[in-house]
Amino acid sequence: MVTSSHEAAHRIFQERPELLSPVFRALGVPLPEKSDVEVLTGDATEFRPLERRVDSVLRIESSDGTKFLLAIEAQGRRDPEKAASWTYYLAFLHAKYDLPALLLVVCRDRATAKWATGPFRTGIEGWTALSTHPLVIGPDNAPVITSAAEAARNLALATFAAMTHGKDRDITPILDALATALGSVELDTAEYFSELLELGLGDTQARNTWRNMMSVGTYFPGRGTIVEESYLKGRTDGRAVTIIDILGMRGLTIPDGVRERITSTTDEDTLIQWLERALTATAVDDLFVDEPPRATTSSEDA
Repeated sequence: MVTSSHEAAHRIFQERPELLSPVFRALGVPLPEKSDVEVLTGDATEFRPLERRVDSVLRIESSDGTKFLLAIEAQGRRDPEKAASWTYYLAFLHAKYDLPALLLVVCRDRATAKWATGPFRTGIEGWTALSTHPLVIGPDNAPVITSAAEAARNLALATFAAMTHGKDRDITPILDALATALGSVELDTAEYFSELLELGLGDTQARNTWRNMMSVGTYFPGRGTIVEESYLKGRTDGRAVTIIDILGMRGLTIPDGVRERITSTTDEDTLIQWLERALTATAVDDLFVDEPPRATTSSEDA
């Protein structure tokens, strides 16, 4: 079943072709920075009884005159049928356009990425007729961008990297760097990448963290966005949930007393300060630095 996260993982290459050069560098494949990219139809159907469709197909002409096709597939799990499909796609595209064809597989799961590297061979034992070797980008070779300045230099790459690392336990610094970078660009650009990342993260805890992080409103102050409107409505419950989520994703144990203190607080400035501290906290007490200690209850002492 095609999902929004599946679509986002490959369509970002169509809409932001500047992503290709850094991704190819990560894969060890040379591609000049200046290349013309044309989006082609992904339809690989020859006869009505069998329909095949590639997620995305790009025709690339680099500045040195090299021309080739790039088929892009987003893959969420192992699929034995892909061996035949991917081999077919490459052979069909080469025959149709008379250009060399490469296959790039985008994975958010390490086990799937390892499987997707292949090679996938067609033939019989002792004799290989065809051998397919996909290029695979996944959590192990996608860049980890935790600097807001680095994220701002290439928002497409930072967004794609955050999607690819969406299942990592330490995703929060990556999300924070991108959110900070988006706070310094034009509104339309910020909203585009913010929404694209939300779709790309799919059904993950990172998506909830990103949504809650954006609902705080500190990254788009004074812009009148939906993000800021939710902030102005006083959604303190969302801020509290975000703080708890971030602490949990950083591997910190949250005592009941601390959890109750966070969820019962209604002062927006306090919650925002705690949220900022949660992003770098190494212990839950780091949230309350410079604050007077609170008396513990008898249940907490028990």
